[in-house]
Amino acid sequence: MDERRESHRARMWRGGKILFNNRRSVLDCTIRNLSPGGACLQVESLVGVPATFDLLIDGEHAPRPCRLVWQSDHRAGVEFALAQSHTPEGGDARDAHLQSAPRAGDLIRNELLGLRAALDEAKFGVVLLDAELRAQFINRAFRRMWRLPDSKADSRPAFVALMYHGRDTRAYEIPESELDAYVAERVVEVKAGNPPPRDIRLASGEVLRFQCTALPSGGRVLSYTSVTDIVRHSDELEVLRAALDNVEEGIILLDAQFYAQFINTAARQLAGISPEQAGRKPHFSQLMNDTRLTGTFDLPAADLDTFIAERIAWAKAGDPTPVDVRRADGRIMRAQCAMLPDGGRMLTYTDVTDLVRHADELERLATTDGMTDLYNRRHFLTLAGAEWSRFQRYHRPLTLLLIDLDRLKTINDRFGHAAGDAAMITMAETFRSNRRESDVVARIGGDEFAMLLPETDGAQAQIVAERLRQQLKQRPFTADGVAVSITVSIGLAEATVSMPSVDGLMKAADRALYQAKAAGRDRAVVAAPRQDTPFDMAAE
Repeated sequence: MDERRESHRARMWRGGKILFNNRRSVLDCTIRNLSPGGACLQVESLVGVPATFDLLIDGEHAPRPCRLVWQSDHRAGVEFALAQSHTPEGGDARDAHLQSAPRAGDLIRNELLGLRAALDEAKFGVVLLDAELRAQFINRAFRRMWRLPDSKADSRPAFVALMYHGRDTRAYEIPESELDAYVAERVVEVKAGNPPPRDIRLASGEVLRFQCTALPSGGRVLSYTSVTDIVRHSDELEVLRAALDNVEEGIILLDAQFYAQFINTAARQLAGISPEQAGRKPHFSQLMNDTRLTGTFDLPAADLDTFIAERIAWAKAGDPTPVDVRRADGRIMRAQCAMLPDGGRMLTYTDVTDLVRHADELERLATTDGMTDLYNRRHFLTLAGAEWSRFQRYHRPLTLLLIDLDRLKTINDRFGHAAGDAAMITMAETFRSNRRESDVVARIGGDEFAMLLPETDGAQAQIVAERLRQQLKQRPFTADGVAVSITVSIGLAEATVSMPSVDGLMKAADRALYQAKAAGRDRAVVAAPRQDTPFDMAAE
């Protein structure tokens, strides 16, 4: 087979020279697909070659006049012009022109030869069928794709024979039992004309895109284009999409214009959209605004406008900082944004509800008194320090109440420690029901409580203290069937610029509390203004 192919090539390929510029310029060339009407020339460069020239073929004595039909970087299709006759004696130039003019049939034949030569150089497979679906022309690319011998290709086989040749060479990636039905289906499609493009997977792994075009003559043009790399990339992309579609995290891929090119199942469920809606590749701003209809976020209208604007700005900025988003169903999603090399964005949404709630619980345990559910002493001092800094900066009123349960030891001794705990829980409930959002209430140790009142001066704090004291007396708790009244002693101190720190404010309130106890308990005492010096503080 190789020897026959080389023999055929030797007949079809010959050396030659391109002559132009009155034959003063000469270019070497290789002549391929030589036919009576034309040839395909392979040259190093066609720069400067005119549209018409002479071609001297090795072994021939006279050059042939040629005309360019088509050309690429290193190849050209030419047709041979008819030799010019000498002007007969007694004839004029017009008669000579008529005698030398090519006939219409010759021109059509030459154009066809040139076209066939061009198609034979194409990288994709081409088959021209007549109205009976017999092959009139099969280019070299098709022969190579299907391992079709030249002898069979030149015998003008029927299309069905070409299909069965693929079966005989085991070219198809189709089970043997399905091949007859496959061939019959392809023949029916080609007979019908203009079927949709079809990708054919070969056993070698190559993928060919088959297309059929019906001709006015009743024939068909079949083309087979290698799309192996494209299909492989598409297959890899589908594998990646399938993988992303099955992860628990929500994933949205945006292009550089912020249109959603991919929304996986988890993200669609979070956004409350259907696969059809996702398939329309909506803009990210549309996705966010659609949450108004789906009720994804339980926010007032004004807050929702701000929230949506912030999320859109966050995505456009490509901010990688994680953002926790609370949904209307109570879940907490951690959103992250990553910039992609093409200018797009990858948005991920991870359910961190349990993680955040656990962290919130740990923070609550670290900052809250376990029995009363008020702040503990450590967290109270942190918040008090922040309020003291605000007082120093703006000199706004700030008052501290220190509240002590009267005779806790007596309650414990008579009714047990559970009764003492019940008394302090009752106190905590009373303080909570009377506090403003800005007030800081804590159990700072044993039976002692603190209430820090921002934007409250001493006179206003006295009213608060008296109201707390009266309410506690009116809320007795039961121990061993006995109604036990609660009384408290309260020390008040208003912050002054002479105090060195929040510790000075607490010491002033503690002195007032001591005075309340010494005066018989069940009362509130205001600390008297006092000018402390570093020496006096040390002495105390």
